[in-house]
Amino acid sequence: MKKRDKNTIPFLTEDGDTVEFSILEQTTVNGRSYLLVEEGAEETDGEEQTVYIMRANPDASDNEMNEYVFVEDETELLLVSRIFEQLLDGTDIVMD
Repeated sequence: MKKRDKNTIPFLTEDGDTVEFSILEQTTVNGRSYLLVEEGAEETDGEEQTVYIMRANPDASDNEMNEYVFVEDETELLLVSRIFEQLLDGTDIVMD
């Protein structure tokens, strides 16, 4: 089994593939845990990068590890992205 860096989170795709995301930042809003992640772990040296916001799934059956899902609600995305921008001073998060 491949050893996983503690600053990464595996994500299981609909095709059954596992994709590793690097955790850039984490926060809690209204009792919900959120992660700002990027795919892979490459350094971008100031280049634009694609990031995703994931939320802990309270319905997950395994209490040992949190299960995270992608945030898809636009209002929730805007709110949480503004918080991550403040946490990562000088970083702009643009929605596509």
